[in-house]
Amino acid sequence: MSAPESADRLLGEFLAEPRNSPLDLSTAVAYCAKALGLHGAVVYLADLQQRQLAPLNEVAPTLLIDDSLAGWTYRTESLRVEESPVGGLTAWLPMVDGAERLGVVAVRAPSLDPVSLRRGRTLAHVCAMMVTSKRAYKDTYVRRARTRTMQLPAEMLRAYLPPRTIGTTHAVSTAVMEPAYEVGGDAFDHALTDTTLHAGLLDAMGHDLASGLTSVVSLAACRNARRTGADLPELAESVDAALAEWLPDQFCTAILSQLDLATGGLRWINCGHPAPLLIRDDRVVAGALDGDADPPLGLPAVFSCTPRRVHETRLEPGDRVLMYTDGVTEARNQSGDELGLDRFAEYVIRATAAGELAPETLRRLIHSIVDAQDNRLRDDATILMFEWRPAPR
Repeated sequence: MSAPESADRLLGEFLAEPRNSPLDLSTAVAYCAKALGLHGAVVYLADLQQRQLAPLNEVAPTLLIDDSLAGWTYRTESLRVEESPVGGLTAWLPMVDGAERLGVVAVRAPSLDPVSLRRGRTLAHVCAMMVTSKRAYKDTYVRRARTRTMQLPAEMLRAYLPPRTIGTTHAVSTAVMEPAYEVGGDAFDHALTDTTLHAGLLDAMGHDLASGLTSVVSLAACRNARRTGADLPELAESVDAALAEWLPDQFCTAILSQLDLATGGLRWINCGHPAPLLIRDDRVVAGALDGDADPPLGLPAVFSCTPRRVHETRLEPGDRVLMYTDGVTEARNQSGDELGLDRFAEYVIRATAAGELAPETLRRLIHSIVDAQDNRLRDDATILMFEWRPAPR
């Protein structure tokens, strides 16, 4: 048996052995790297705000995403190579689970050829699957992804949020939310079926535990209704009923939407929220997604019995839809001026025209908003953006 075949066999045997499943990630990575004939490997996780990459082995230094070769790999999801200070070469490989950027993997080898690069990519995929499968109960990963203590209400809300980015070959949806460690009333949700992308944004009244509870109950009601096959009006009614029963003094604005992955058909309900933006061919299509807004979620049970209105349009390939909370457009830059809707849209358009990945566009945008206000936001700032990109006919 040749050396490459032997290495691949050893890796396969390690992964297939049930007794290896409980191993911590650093130990598993060390074994896998050795089995693949690599000199070593280190896994780095992106922190909650996507500013730095923290090593899991606690020996290597933390790296800045905006100022390192490892960060370049994270930002662009592409391979980067440099000489290793201990000899040989280091390959920086993106660690991605589906569409979600988790971090990077540093792989050391005496030289890099197609075989060793293939093994490195295999290792990065294995690491991504291990992190994703274990982070729900492995506090080690959570701790490495945080730079300070999280407030209890924020801990509650964060536990209910989906991954920042999801996607298929037909669509990608990505979101960012600040503040990261203090409670707010904002929340986002997105999910996929074989035929549909579900995406929504919530902005609950207040900035306290009650607002966090409002968002959590609304998310749970949305998912419960969606998973039983409810259409958009019934989904909104489920949230109205849940808030009326459990939190009768609370309400939240929201955009709830469904995108048909095959046709690009978009349906949405606006529950008292700022209208989404449609970006097409590097410009905002004025008024494309406006429509009349219904009352916020939680209020119809008190003030209205009128059915929710569903708006519809058809997207074109490459279209991007932006949902946002007013904390984004009302944020101020370093000159004290409000960002405003036009500047917000212009930033995304420029990044799109430059070929920037959707998750990277939102990461950089939310950082510019937070940094301009010295980490003291006047209001929560949350953005969700999805893009429709069907297969060529």
